[in-house]
Amino acid sequence: MPLMSRTPRTWTIAELADEFDVTHRALRHYEQLGLLGPERVGPGGSRRLYHRRDHIRLALILRGRRLGFPLDEIRTIIDMYDDQPGEAGQLRYLLDQIGHRRVDLERRRQDIEQSLAELEDLEQRCRADLDRMA
Repeated sequence: MPLMSRTPRTWTIAELADEFDVTHRALRHYEQLGLLGPERVGPGGSRRLYHRRDHIRLALILRGRRLGFPLDEIRTIIDMYDDQPGEAGQLRYLLDQIGHRRVDLERRRQDIEQSLAELEDLEQRCRADLDRMA
């Protein structure tokens, strides 16, 4: 039985956009920022061909965005994997950023809880005032 060559999986911009439910514009933006680096193919390099590395990076980008990290922090975290200080440094940096993000979200949660309590108080006073007017 002849051996078949295994071509690595690639994605077009449309396939990647559909899979991750993002726009073509978002993918081009991430490329412009250097977060993704698709291969340019076709006449004049007009088509983008995304490889496994881009696929993984996009998943990490979107996870970072869902967690509220700005794109420059996401780039720093992702790029650390390939550069110094490597994966261990990347993980230490990420843990530090998670700590900062957690503190920020806890502060926001407290602010939201305080705002909800103030709204509840204001609502009760408004209802009481309406009841007195009736």
